[in-house]
Amino acid sequence: MPSQNVDPRPYVGADHVRILEERVLAHDWYLLRKTTFEHRRRDGRLQVVSRETYDRGNGVALLLFNAARATVILTRQFRFPAFVNGCADGLLIETCAGLLDGDDALAAMQREAIEETGYAVTSPRKVFEAYMSPGSVTEKLHFFVAAYEDADRRGAGGGEAHEGEDIEVLEMPLAQALAMIASGAIQDGKTIMLLQHAALAGLANL
Repeated sequence: MPSQNVDPRPYVGADHVRILEERVLAHDWYLLRKTTFEHRRRDGRLQVVSRETYDRGNGVALLLFNAARATVILTRQFRFPAFVNGCADGLLIETCAGLLDGDDALAAMQREAIEETGYAVTSPRKVFEAYMSPGSVTEKLHFFVAAYEDADRRGAGGGEAHEGEDIEVLEMPLAQALAMIASGAIQDGKTIMLLQHAALAGLANL
């Protein structure tokens, strides 16, 4: 049986990681680097490793919910990487999300909510942060939930056409969204995380 008192970060410190070489492989839309570094293993040995990291900045994700109606607001849009990796039509159902783009997390979330869904967020609550693909992508997401009412809708949403966005806004019962996870109709990681959080906490407690 594993020890219950293991230090999860036993070699953090000045000598934990030492950068040996760093090269920029691409810097078009975002930044792709190849870094060779030395790090200390758990047994104390030093090991040289090379890794590529993709830096697109940090982001936000938001689940809009209406507790009285037991509904949530989601979006549907074309995702080319999903399309080339087995998603037949490339259309993913997701929570509202976007990059910080120089804003703090709260301001970025409110901006993305208006742009993508048309809803003005008035009662947001940050619930957690997570690295989404830490083996290769530096991005950390800030996750929010917020109640919505019909009166909060200020526009149609749909995203920014000049950025190539064409976003459909969906309203559905939370129970339906959870069933869509089970059926494979919802496969986006951030969306599954927020929907499962809502299911565990209960919409009335978000």
